[in-house]
Amino acid sequence: MKRHGQSLITVALAAALAAFAALVDNDYYLRIVFMACVYYLCAAGVNVLVGYAGQKSLGQAGLFAAGAYTAALLTSRWQIDPWLALAAAPVVAGVFGVLIALPSLRVKGPYLAMVTLAFGIVVEKIVTEWVDLFGGPSGLFGIMPLTWGGNAFTNQQWVWFALVLCVVTQLLLRNVLDGRFGRALLSVQADEIASSSVGVRVYRAKVIAFVVAAVTCGIAGALVAQQNQYINSDFITFNLSIFILLLVLFGGAGSKAGPAVGAIALTIIDALLARWPSVQHFFYGALLLFALYFMPGGVMGLFSPRARRAADAQPQESGEPAPPAAQRPPVAAQEDLLLVVENLCKAYGGVKPAQDISFCLRRGHVHALIGPNGAGKSTLINMLSGVVIPDAGVIRFRGTDIAGERSHAICALGIGRSFQNLRLFGDLSVLDNVLLGRHSRMKNGFWASLLGLPGARAEERRAREDAYRLVRLVGLAHLAGTPAGSLPYGLQRRVELARALATEPTLLLLDEPAAGLNPQETAELGELLLRVGTSCGITLLMVEHHMDLVMAISDHVIVLDYGIKIAEGKPAQVQADKRVIEAYLGTGMA
Repeated sequence: MKRHGQSLITVALAAALAAFAALVDNDYYLRIVFMACVYYLCAAGVNVLVGYAGQKSLGQAGLFAAGAYTAALLTSRWQIDPWLALAAAPVVAGVFGVLIALPSLRVKGPYLAMVTLAFGIVVEKIVTEWVDLFGGPSGLFGIMPLTWGGNAFTNQQWVWFALVLCVVTQLLLRNVLDGRFGRALLSVQADEIASSSVGVRVYRAKVIAFVVAAVTCGIAGALVAQQNQYINSDFITFNLSIFILLLVLFGGAGSKAGPAVGAIALTIIDALLARWPSVQHFFYGALLLFALYFMPGGVMGLFSPRARRAADAQPQESGEPAPPAAQRPPVAAQEDLLLVVENLCKAYGGVKPAQDISFCLRRGHVHALIGPNGAGKSTLINMLSGVVIPDAGVIRFRGTDIAGERSHAICALGIGRSFQNLRLFGDLSVLDNVLLGRHSRMKNGFWASLLGLPGARAEERRAREDAYRLVRLVGLAHLAGTPAGSLPYGLQRRVELARALATEPTLLLLDEPAAGLNPQETAELGELLLRVGTSCGITLLMVEHHMDLVMAISDHVIVLDYGIKIAEGKPAQVQADKRVIEAYLGTGMA
């Protein structure tokens, strides 16, 4: 119902503006509506890049120029049909989006903004100085406009066509952002390491965001060039990049309605201040500072909380109970090796948290990895999950060497994990956190999601039902729509466990899952882990300091001390080992 309501509002607003254009003959007013549509197209794409993926860009003027000059050159120099030129503009801009993304994504924060800013400045200089191709400051004349029935578009038809493009853009982006890829972009913005650990291809997600922003800016640039039938470097100054970013921040970055609010409001303000350029630029700077410091959620943030909730209604319970706590299968039936580690090494200068570590994990067992602080336990878990690349050694999972593979690839193979320090996506709901764990298991691709095909909608529905079952399994069904970051610490641990289970792991790595829990919560966690291991057939490797938990649920214990494996075996054997006692208690106590 929420999706249909958004669609109706979008169509109703566009219809109202179309009716206004039909009733008004004043070209100035029609121009304002047309430019509001152009700015919306720019802001809608940049909202994906800035509001969802969290990548700050100041080079959108260059991408606007790519679309504008593509349409201009194809029609004025080579007499290509203007409709084909319009179709080519977003393609060329998308290619530039990839080119700017590749070097930009090697840096973060203000450095990313500087790289994109440099791109915009370089494009402006090229079109200004390359007179033979781009016409220099004089620009390009004779650009062919769009036609209908052999006649050039009137101002009213330009408004109507731009409104159609805006509606289509809004609906297509909604399809993407409400589903698998929208969640992936939000996870990248929140925590790239955690995002990769649940199967999101972080680099690819960022490139997609850059391309979406480039395509919409390219379309907007082509519309301006063809409507004006003229383009020059004055259209693509640095001020345009700032203005597009301001549209997003003022309307509300990360809000689907934010770009439309920002475009309408600032286009009207821009028209009112057009006769005073100096005041206009000062006002934009002041408004940008105001939006950043006093209204970080933008206009839309004043009407809705920043925290992102689950869809309006939680999935209907099918009446199926949570998976039962079945009896653990006999150990003799589970003797095949799942993970083999041989001579694994890692050093940070003189510090060596892993020195020729070798061990095996067997299917269906609960394994514990223990040792004093600084023994190298978390480093080992990070190497197994791809967060840290080992210096030497072999990690063979189900017969495949995965040493040095990326986290998302290891997750796809069947290794899930939790973190010592919680890495939840705090602004997302409990259900959306668990849904992100389903990312690598979902089959709907970007184009199917963009077009809202039935298969993509069905895949999203199944993933939501699976995620909700896991939320029920960890006892958080009543909190499914609550932002994960607002939960008590013990419940956040359960959310992270459910998110890891959603990746459908064969091997689950738990880095101190009982850290920060009280004795009762620790006992409940132990029961939950046993239930997960037995009912879901998952092998567990748990880093833990709570010895009562380790001894209660573990089949096999591995002990590290200063990066060296000093013992392994059954819990009782390890507990009585002299080297383990010395490592934990010292020789005097032994």
